[in-house]
Amino acid sequence: RALYSGEVELIRTWIELGAHWTDEDVETFREAELALTKPELPETDSEFDHPIDRFTNAYFQDQNISWPEPVDDATYMRRVYLDVIGLLPEPDELKAFVEDTTPDKRDRLVDSLLNRDHDYAQHELTFWNDLLRNAYTGTGFITGGRKQITDWLYNALKDNKPYNQMVRELVNPNENSEGFIRGIEWRGDVNASQTTEMQAAQNISQSLLGVNMKCASCHNSFVSNLTLKESYSFAAVFSDTLLAIERCDVPTGDFAEPGFIYEELGEVDKNLPKEARLEQLADIVTSEKNGRLYRTIANRYWARLIGRGLVEPTDEMDLEPWNQELLDWLAADLIDHDYDLRYLVSSILRSDTYQLPSVAVNEQQAGAEEYVFTGPTRRRLTAEQYVDALSQIAVPVYNSVAYDPYGGNDIEADWIWYDARVDGRQSLPPPGTYYFRHAFDLPAESQIEDARLLISVDEAFELYVNGTLAGRGEDWRQVGHMDVTQHLENGENLLAVKGENGGTTANPAGILLNLRINYEDGGWLDVTSNREWTVINRSPQSGWEQPGFNDSDWDTVRTFGTYKDNNHWGQLVDFTHNQAGERLQFARASLVENDPFMKTLGRPPREIVNTTREGDPSLLQALELTNGEVLNEVLGRAADRWLDEYGQDPDKMIEQIYLSAYGRKPTAGEARLAGEMFAPDSGKAAVQDLLWAIVMQPEFQWIY
Repeated sequence: RALYSGEVELIRTWIELGAHWTDEDVETFREAELALTKPELPETDSEFDHPIDRFTNAYFQDQNISWPEPVDDATYMRRVYLDVIGLLPEPDELKAFVEDTTPDKRDRLVDSLLNRDHDYAQHELTFWNDLLRNAYTGTGFITGGRKQITDWLYNALKDNKPYNQMVRELVNPNENSEGFIRGIEWRGDVNASQTTEMQAAQNISQSLLGVNMKCASCHNSFVSNLTLKESYSFAAVFSDTLLAIERCDVPTGDFAEPGFIYEELGEVDKNLPKEARLEQLADIVTSEKNGRLYRTIANRYWARLIGRGLVEPTDEMDLEPWNQELLDWLAADLIDHDYDLRYLVSSILRSDTYQLPSVAVNEQQAGAEEYVFTGPTRRRLTAEQYVDALSQIAVPVYNSVAYDPYGGNDIEADWIWYDARVDGRQSLPPPGTYYFRHAFDLPAESQIEDARLLISVDEAFELYVNGTLAGRGEDWRQVGHMDVTQHLENGENLLAVKGENGGTTANPAGILLNLRINYEDGGWLDVTSNREWTVINRSPQSGWEQPGFNDSDWDTVRTFGTYKDNNHWGQLVDFTHNQAGERLQFARASLVENDPFMKTLGRPPREIVNTTREGDPSLLQALELTNGEVLNEVLGRAADRWLDEYGQDPDKMIEQIYLSAYGRKPTAGEARLAGEMFAPDSGKAAVQDLLWAIVMQPEFQWIY
C-alpha cells in the first residue's frame, strides 16, 4: 500500500535526524503515553450536556466552527440501524419513528436496537472477524493449521462480555478462543516473521494495541521505535521453545527472552512455562495502566461510527489525535463503565456530535495534518451491509450459513445422492434423473399427532409418501415444508424421491430430508436422509414409489456430508421445524463464507488483520454490479417476488420499493420515470431494471 502522510512524515524526520541505524533502542518517533487519566469535561455555557458534545463544542470554538443542525429523524434512524444491527429499518418502523413526537425517542431507539442481542452480534461479527482475522474457510483450514473462534466470538458479542475479559481470553485463550494467537500454519517454507509465535505478537500488537510490529519482525522498525529484539521478545512469550532471533531471515546467533513490548507495565517471567506466561501477559495487557489498549478500542469504535478515527490511521496509535482529551475521556469512561462496549456505542450514538450531518470524503481530509472535524464522514455500506440490504428489499442473497448462531437445532440429516464410480473410485455424479427409496415402520400402537417433513434437493424433485405425490421443488435453496400426517399409517411406510441433477458436466447433487413424527403421548421419531436409503440411476419399474416394491437390485446411496457439515450447501437457515422460535429470517452475510461477490464488494479474505476497508468504489465493483451474474440473478428472483405481491398495481409497487430501499416515497419525478418503465407487457424485466437502478444509487449504498 502507499504510505500514509503520517508515515511519510516519520520517515522524513528520521532522515533529517541523520537516518541513524543501530540494533540498539533509539527513541526517534513519537510514542503515545501509556498512562490514562480521565480528563475534566470542558466548561460550557451552552445547551450541550453530553460529555462528547462538550469536547466537540470546545473544539468547534477553537476552530471557529458553528454547530450545524442535526440530521432529520429518517436519516438518523437509518444511520443508527445500519451502525447497530447492520440492517435497514422497515418502512412501518420508520414511519412510526418520524411521527413520534416524544423528546426522548432517539435515546429509546438506541436502547431498543442495542437490546436486540442476536441482530447486534450478527452485525458486530463483521468488524471483529476482520480485526481478529477470523474466517470460516480459506488458507490454513485445509491442512488443519488454522482454527476459527466464531462460536466464542459470537457469544462474547451477544452476551456483551466485558472488553477486558474478551482480551484476556484472546491473549490467554481457552479451547474456544485459541484460534486468534494460534494464527495460520502456512504450508511450505515461511520467513521468520511469519512463524506462528511472531504472528501472535503481530496480531495482538496491531489488533489490540494499534502498533505495527510487522516491520520490526525483520529488523528495527523504520516507522516506530520498536526494535527487532523487542519484537522477538514479545513473540517468545508464545513459544514452547527457545526462539532464535533472525534479522531479515539471517540468524543473529542470539535468542529472545520472553517479555512485553512495554516493559514498564510489567515483566513476563522467562522461567515460567508458556501457559503461566500467557496468564501473566493477560494481566499486563488488560491492566488499567495500559491506556493504549483502551484508547485503541475507543478509537476503532469512533472510526466505525463517525467514519474517521480520532487517531488516523487506527493502527498507528502513536500518532497524534485531533482531540487527545476526547480520546482519553472515551477510553477512561469505558473503564469506568466496566469495559462495556455496548455502553461505548450507546454513548457515541446519543451524542449530538454523532447526529451532525455527514460530510463527504475529500482529499483534504485524507491527511492527518489538514484534517478538521466538522461532522461524521460519509461511509459506504460494507459488503455485508449491502448484501443484507439486498436481502431485505429483494430476496435472500444467501440461503445457508457457515455458522448458525442460534444453535440448538436438533435436525439430523445427510446430503445423499448416487454413488458414482469411475474405475472403482468415487467420482461426482453425472447429470440426470435418479430414484431414491427409504422404508420405515411405525408401531401399531402409535398415535400420530402430526408429521412434518423438510426437504431440499439440488436441484429438482418429486416426493412421494406411500405412493402419493406429496410435493415438488425446483430450487434447493427453497426448503419444502410439508404436512404429511395424512399420508402415514401404522406399519410399513415409504419415502420415495425422484431427483434431477442438471447441468452438462458431473457435479455435486444431493437430497436433504427430515421427517419429524410427533406422537400424541409426547414422543417423536425422526426419519432422515442417510446411508440407509437406496438409489438407482435408471428408470425403475412401475410401482417404485410404493411400499413393498422389490428394490434389492438398487444401490446404497453416498453421503456428501451432514446438514451442518458439508462442502457444498452450508447450513440452510430454513431447514428447521422451529418456525416460531428465535431463528434467522435470512442468511446474514456476516455468517456466510466469503465468495467472489463479497470479495468484489470489499470483504477481505482475513488471512491478515484488517482494520479498514477501502471506501472508494473500484472498477471491478462497478463491473460486478453492472454485469455480474449474482446481482442479476438476485434481482430476477426479486422481480418475481414483487410481481406476486403488487403485480396488479405498479404504482403501489414503485412506492413500496422506494419505501423499502430509501425509507421514503418516490418524488413526483421519480414516480413518473419509474412508471414509464412499466410499458404494456414489460413485466418482470421492468421490475428488475427498476430494482437495479434503486440499488445502484448512492442513497442506497452510503450511510449519510
